[in-house]
Amino acid sequence: MELLPPIKTPLNQHSLKALELWLKDIGAVKSNKNPCLWDWEMPQWSAEIMMEREMLKITWKKNGERSQCSFPYGLSRDDVQSAILEGP
Repeated sequence: MELLPPIKTPLNQHSLKALELWLKDIGAVKSNKNPCLWDWEMPQWSAEIMMEREMLKITWKKNGERSQCSFPYGLSRDDVQSAILEGP
């Protein structure tokens, strides 16, 4: 079983397996139709997390409204996770 690198490690220094483990650990679920797309349900909002070539793209959905942000893989897992948790 692969362990996650320290939380301050940039995402671009994570293996694909480690990125997937991280997304599972935060409660995201991998799409059956697209292996790069993850769905994350929170009590007040939901998010789609798309693992693109150059960045991680987040689309939050709340009360029928959508907002989007992209994070380069050079950011630490801690910074990206904190930003995602802030929600829309």
